[in-house]
Amino acid sequence: MNESIQRNIRQYTMIAALLAIWLIFTVLTGGIFISPRNLSNLFLQSATIAILSIGLVLVVVSGNLDLSLGSVAGFVGAIVAVLQVNFQMDTVSSIAIALMVGALIGLWHGYWIAYRRVSALIVTLGSFMIFRGGVIGVTGGATIGPMEDSFKFLGQGFLPELLGPESEFKVTGMVLALTIVAVLVAFEVVNRSNRRAHGLKVSSVGALLGKLAALSLAAAVVFLPLGAYQGVPMAIVLVLALAAIFHFIAQDTTFGRRIFAIGGNKEAAALSGIDIKKHILVLYVMMGIMTAVAGIIFTARLNAATATAGNLFELDAIAAVVIGGSSLAGGVGTIAGALVGALVMSSLDNGMSLLDMDVTWQYVLKGLILLAAVWVDTATQKKTRF
Repeated sequence: MNESIQRNIRQYTMIAALLAIWLIFTVLTGGIFISPRNLSNLFLQSATIAILSIGLVLVVVSGNLDLSLGSVAGFVGAIVAVLQVNFQMDTVSSIAIALMVGALIGLWHGYWIAYRRVSALIVTLGSFMIFRGGVIGVTGGATIGPMEDSFKFLGQGFLPELLGPESEFKVTGMVLALTIVAVLVAFEVVNRSNRRAHGLKVSSVGALLGKLAALSLAAAVVFLPLGAYQGVPMAIVLVLALAAIFHFIAQDTTFGRRIFAIGGNKEAAALSGIDIKKHILVLYVMMGIMTAVAGIIFTARLNAATATAGNLFELDAIAAVVIGGSSLAGGVGTIAGALVGALVMSSLDNGMSLLDMDVTWQYVLKGLILLAAVWVDTATQKKTRF
């Protein structure tokens, strides 16, 4: 029971913190923060960090880290821009090359970390510097754009509206929200039935209904503002799709369970026959691809590549993952928590910008919040052990 309570606290404390942040900024901005237009922009702005955070969760769960995310995302975005603007390459081909570049970078990281046994911090810190230089080299220190319209659609476009583009309220988002909730309900019911069939414990009906109610509320909070503004951005659809895929990988695949085992107790995982080197290598390839996707979406949203693209993205992604309940000690983390963490970080950026807060204090506040999140994680770990 105590473990269950602690797990719930880790999952829901930051949701309460997110709602508190929204309430504070709503009051301080006179309601502007909670307006449909601003919330739509907020969700869209959070897409890049959310994608990085989704991939980073499993890396952190394995007991590793990646400090190169921002530089690699900026580098991949610069490559796409050069391919489209300078070489007139089409959207599909340029994206395919960008994903391959991301996979190769991930393979490079995984090789040094898994097979050469170099610390993940050192390997990815080296790549942080290498690819930051690479961004400047590829762009020549200039802005490269504009991009192809079909490519720009990924970062700026919206799902087609079922009632037509002139509809005052966009219902596509609500249909999507209801579909997501229905799928989640079906998944919970099937999972509950399977656990009972195997003689495993299941949560109470009240807890199940409460969880489903919370999921429905979350869907409404996200999709209602989008419906009241311009509709559902393609970038948000991509984030949700990637979150669903990685949640499935983490919870329902042998690979995911082994990553948790490696992060929880590396020696025990090795003794049980898990090929740790192979799993870490594959994990970093996946992270490289996710970083490339984040760079693509960011470049598409800006409609250009810049020499400073991706600057400090890795810090926001790490903060989002830790705030979302993942433990830097490994073995603990959720995709949903990472999404909440990404929203927390993006909400802070958005709210402080609306208040025209000095950038100095923006960094200070975000740093203090990260420190508090790590402290909570450390305190929770100590309580679990003792």
